[in-house]
Amino acid sequence: MAKLTHTFPINFTGGIISPGYLLEILDTASAAQATHIRFGLRQQLLVDIPDKCVASFKSQCAAKQITVADTPNIMSSYPAAGIFIHNSWLSEGIYKDVFNLFDYAPALKINICDSQQTFVPLFTGHINWITSPNLHYWYLYLRVPGSQQLFAWPELIYTNNIAAVSKQVEAALSHGDSPEQVYAQVKRTLSYISRAKEKEPDLPAFHLPYYEGFNKYDNSYWLGIYRRDEDFPIPFLKEVCTICLETRTGQLYATPWKSLIIKNIDAIHRTLWDYVLGKHGINVRHAANELNWQVEDNSEDGLVLKRHIIRYFDTADVRTYGLCFSVRINRPASLFGTVVIRKQENKHGSKLKYMQRYDILYTADYNANSAQLLLYREGVSKEHLGPYIVALCKTFYEQKSEANVLQHYVREQQSLVTMPVVEKQVYQCCQCLTVYDETVGDAEQQVPAGTLFRDLPAGYECFVCAAPLSEFKEVNEAVLHVGA
Repeated sequence: MAKLTHTFPINFTGGIISPGYLLEILDTASAAQATHIRFGLRQQLLVDIPDKCVASFKSQCAAKQITVADTPNIMSSYPAAGIFIHNSWLSEGIYKDVFNLFDYAPALKINICDSQQTFVPLFTGHINWITSPNLHYWYLYLRVPGSQQLFAWPELIYTNNIAAVSKQVEAALSHGDSPEQVYAQVKRTLSYISRAKEKEPDLPAFHLPYYEGFNKYDNSYWLGIYRRDEDFPIPFLKEVCTICLETRTGQLYATPWKSLIIKNIDAIHRTLWDYVLGKHGINVRHAANELNWQVEDNSEDGLVLKRHIIRYFDTADVRTYGLCFSVRINRPASLFGTVVIRKQENKHGSKLKYMQRYDILYTADYNANSAQLLLYREGVSKEHLGPYIVALCKTFYEQKSEANVLQHYVREQQSLVTMPVVEKQVYQCCQCLTVYDETVGDAEQQVPAGTLFRDLPAGYECFVCAAPLSEFKEVNEAVLHVGA
C-alpha cells in the first residue's frame, strides 16, 4: 500500500531540544493532523504529515520560523554529559561554544564526541571530531561519502577552529578530492591552531549504558524514554514539554538510539513524570537486548526484522552485553553496529517477502568502531536469522573468555606478597606506666629522639615518679598496660 504521509526532518544541533520550541513544532504538526513524531539516528526530529496537509504544514512552519532540514544534523555526545561521561574537559559549555561556531548548515554529516564515552557512535559522520587528552584539542577523522574507510588527520586541532576546518574540508570533499588532498589543501589555504599528535586515541571497549527509565545522578534524576515502534505520541510529548516549562527544565535531549532523555529532574517533581507516563501508558523498562539496535530511519521493514530477532532472543535468553546490532535494508555506509544484518539485493525480482535473504556480518574483533566487516553467514532466510545471530553472540563471549580472567585474578592474588606487620617495642615504667619510646626520646630530661634504651645514662629516672631504670620493662606497643 502506498505511503500517504510525507516525512519532514527538523534538526536539533547536537541533540539539544528546547521544550518551548518543541511544543511549537508539536502544535504545528497536530494542526496538520499528525498524531506522532519520531527521532532519527542523527538526533533529529521526524514529523509524518498526511499528504493532504503538507502545504498547510509548510506554510505554518515558514510563518513560525520552524526550519525543515535539508541537510544532516550535527550529532554529538552532549546528551551523555553528566550521566554517562564524567571527569572530562568537554563540558556542556564547550559543546555549545563549538555549536555556535557553525555559521553555515553542513551538507555532510558531522560528529562531535567525547572520546571516553560509548553511548554515541564516534565515526558515523563524514567529519568526525573526537576529544584528545589535551585540553581543547581534537582528533579529526574523515570518511568520504559512500565509503567506510577513515582518514586520520595528521595533527590535533584547537576547539575554536572546528567549524572553519569543517567548512573547508566539506568544500574539498564535495569536489571529489581524496582525504590526503583535502589535508594538503586545508593546510595551504587555512590558518588554524594545531599541535603534534602523539598517538591515536585510546578508545574504551564498547558497551551501551542502559539509557531508559528513572535514574539517580547527583542530587536529581534523569529519565530516558524509548519507543519500540519509534513513535512518540504528540499528546504525550506536549505534556512532557509542559512539565519541563513549569519546572524550569530547560533542555531535552535526542539520542542516536532514537530515544529521548530528560535531565535535572528534581525529586519533588517526580510524581509529575510518573503521572504523565502512566496517563499515556509509556513503558520505560524494556529489556537491554532491545535497546542496542540501530535501524535506518523511515524503515518499517527494518523494525519488523528487529522485532522478529528480539523475540528469538527472549526465547533463547541470550546475553548481548557489549554488542550492538544494525539492520541495513538500504545499505547505508554509516550505520553503527558490531553485528550487521544486511538485506541482499533482490536478484530475481520477486515481490514475495519469504524469498528475501540476508547476510550476517560482524566487525573485526567485534570492535564497534571498526570499519572492517567480516562475513559470518550469507543468504539467510528471515526464519533462520535468530539462531545464527544467537550463535554469533556466543562466539563473541567465547572469544572474550579465551583469556581466563578469573584464573588470572586468583593467581594474581596468590602472588601478592603479604607485608609483615612491624611490631614496635617500647619501655614502660612498672610503677606509673609511663612509656619511654626510643623514637621520641625524653625531652623533659634532654634525651634526644633516637636514643636507644640501652644507651640511657645509668642515673636515668622516670620523669613522672622517679623510678630507676631497672623498673622499666620492654613491652610491645600494641599490648601496653594503661592505667585506670
